[in-house]
Formats: sequence, C-alpha cells, structure tokens
Amino acid sequence: MNRTSHIAGYFRSGFKKLLGSFALLAGLLVTFSVLAEVRVNDVRVAQNGASTRVVLDLDKDTQYVVFPLYNPDRVVIDVMDSKLTSKARRFPSGVGPITKVRGSNRNDGKTRLVLEVSSIVTVTHFILQPSDKQDYRLVVDLMPTGTSVKQKSVRVIKSVAPIIGQERDLIVAIDAGHGGKDPGARGKNGLLEKDVVLAIAKHMARMVNEEPGMRAVLIRDGDQFISLRGRIGKAHKYNADLFLSIHADSFKDSRVRGATVYVISERGATDEHARHLADRENAADLIGNVSLSDKNATLASVLLDLSQNAAIGASFDVGSEVIQKLGSVGKVRKNSVQEAPFLVLKSPDIPSILVETAYISNPTDEKNLGSRTHQEKMARAIFAGVKDYFYKNPPVGSKVARLSREYANDAKYVVQRGDTLSEIANRHNVSLNNIRNANDLRGDRIKIGQIIQIPSRQRT
Repeated sequence: MNRTSHIAGYFRSGFKKLLGSFALLAGLLVTFSVLAEVRVNDVRVAQNGASTRVVLDLDKDTQYVVFPLYNPDRVVIDVMDSKLTSKARRFPSGVGPITKVRGSNRNDGKTRLVLEVSSIVTVTHFILQPSDKQDYRLVVDLMPTGTSVKQKSVRVIKSVAPIIGQERDLIVAIDAGHGGKDPGARGKNGLLEKDVVLAIAKHMARMVNEEPGMRAVLIRDGDQFISLRGRIGKAHKYNADLFLSIHADSFKDSRVRGATVYVISERGATDEHARHLADRENAADLIGNVSLSDKNATLASVLLDLSQNAAIGASFDVGSEVIQKLGSVGKVRKNSVQEAPFLVLKSPDIPSILVETAYISNPTDEKNLGSRTHQEKMARAIFAGVKDYFYKNPPVGSKVARLSREYANDAKYVVQRGDTLSEIANRHNVSLNNIRNANDLRGDRIKIGQIIQIPSRQRT
C-alpha cells in the first residue's frame, strides 16, 4: 500500500480535512454536488468541550462559505441554493463567545446565518455525512483563544488557512523521553538516557525556533516526570503538526549500536482505536477537535480509521526523511521505519515518530551521546529530516507553504575554487543569513563542487 496516499493534504487540519474540511478564504467555496434547493431544517448551538458548536441540519449536500466580518465582529455562514425552514428560523440563543444568532433567506438564493461574537475565536468547519436518522450536517466550531480584543477577533480556519494576511507557524512537539523518577537506560559509564535526550531535544528546539515558519514545543524542559498520555495531551494542547519523541536505546548485547526510527504499529493503533471507541461518551475525548461523544459506534469507528490512517501514513513519511539524515551522523541500525506499539505514539490525529538516537549500552554510542558536539549533530540531522518532510508536504495556510513555493524557484550555484559564502551572497544580492537558511548551513564553510541554493528573494 502506498502510505503517501493516506496523507494528501494532511496536517493540522488532519482529521477534519478528511471529513471534508477545507481551508476557505472569504468568498472561496467548498463545492459539493447540488441537485436542487437545499432545506436548512434546523440550527443548533451547544457547548462542545472548550469550543462552541453550531450545527445546520441539511437535507442534502450543498456549497457553502464561511468568512469573518469586523466592527462588529461576526462569523458569516452562507449556504448556497438553500432555504431556511420555519423551524430553522427560530434561532437559538447565544452560547459561549456567540452573543447572538440571526439569519435570513436572501434574494440570491442563499441562506445567510450570522454569528455575533464577543471575543477572539478560531473557526473550523466541515460537512458530516448522513448517519442513522440524521441527514447532512454543516458543523462550525468556534474555539475561544482566551484573549479579548476590539478588532479582528474572528480568525476563520486558523488551523488551516491564512488569517487575513497572516500565515501560521508549524508546531513541532519535541518529547525528551523519561525524566524525573524515570531515568531511562543507563550507560556503562553512568550516562543517563533522560539527560542526554533532553540535551538533544533542547538543541533541536533551538533549531526549529530559528527556522522561519516553525515553532517548537518542548514536552519537558527539565528533569520532570510526565506520564505518557500526559505527553500526548500536551502535544494536543498546542495543536502540534508533529510529535517527535527522542530516546536512547539499550540492549543486553553491548555490541549492538546505531539509530532506529519507529512509528506506531498496526496492532498498537488498533488497541488505541478500541480505547477511544470505548471512551467516546466522554465529551472531552476529541479526535482532531471533533468529539466522538455524539457519534454512534459505526460512525465513530470510521472517523477514527480516517484519522489514524492519515496520521500513520504521515508518520512513515517523516520517519523516512529522518532516517536518511541520521545516516550522515552515524550508524543507522535499521534503514527503514520500524513499527512498535509505543504508547507515546498513539495519538490518532498527530503524525508521531520515536527516534532511538543510539544504544547507550554500547561504549562507542555512549561516548558519542555524551558529547555536546555529537548531540548537536544528532539534533540537526533529525531537524533536517523534519524540515525536508514539511517542505515536501507543506500544510495549507502555513508560512512554510509559501516558502516552499519560493524555494522551488531558487537558483543553484556550484561552488568554485576561491569562493566564500559571503561573496556568493553578495553576488546574488541575498543576505548571508538567508543563504544559510536555504542550505541548512550553520556556519560559512563550503567546499568546491558544492551546490548552493540561491533564494529567489529575501526571506524572513
């Protein structure tokens, strides 16, 4: 099976996009087949965990658009070729950040629903297909950000689309394994896994934060114990695009050495699938910010399948990129991504990989792991793999999506004898920092014959 096929367009939107959630700017339509006038049979508003959910009950598929208006702040939902029934015109009262719901049947054939809001909200939306006795449902979720401002407080599809001229950063959750009362493995000379992986995680976090369009979240930034599910929970809290767990393996045979990259095994995914189904009545149990609590068992199972297949497919792809880069730093024990039922990889809607950087039980690997220079090289290799993956699969609406298009237009220069990086930058009218970023260079060392990418324009 081509795992890449699972993840076309998958990222922060993840599961919701698989359900038909697409990034929309003002005036951009989500298109479905339209056979006749659609009836909007009901409009419902309710709290759904931390978010407020608006549901439009429809009798068939249709086109729709969601966009913000400001001063005063509103979320507008236009449903094409549709009509509000008498029941639907009895609009519900406001809930959460929604102060008022109003709407009408317009002369142009649209139904317009207006949600007046009082604070900053992030808006996501999607169509749910019929299930049991329910017809199609247009779902719009409003998530407050906890901040109150007077202007531009509506952010439609922050997790997917550009926000009125803004672009979002990709969030990389970096998990240093073990910590606190759990030291992990111990090398023959006393090196502790929890210490070395935290050092690597911090190096990588710095590199991620230095990269335009990316931001790191350290699951632990000190010697503290965090439960495995607590680690997953923190990644969800920050809406991570990728969860990366860093470890240092151990084995009874001290001759074994090298790095390995893991993703969740099919069996592990199946077990987690079952757990989520069993817990779906818990309103806090969300997959991709969509609750399973109001879904029947069959639909909940299908939604989990979609989410997990996408996450696993993306995990394999980013893992493959990381393996290629690790080979430039040291020995790689397995040249392909391995599967294992690690609990920490079981988030069903975030691509997740676990990197065993080396075998701390091997004297050579332990010595390398204890070296700050090697730690930085290891972190840079992992980061380079992650960056390559994101630039090959840029999420819609992210700064990386724009930069990847610019990178595609970059010119290339072959280093000649006597060249310096600063001279090459001056010659092509780009900054030294931008030419370093475009080529993953930390310093200014280059060699004859090296191919240097020249950024097509100045980058921030």
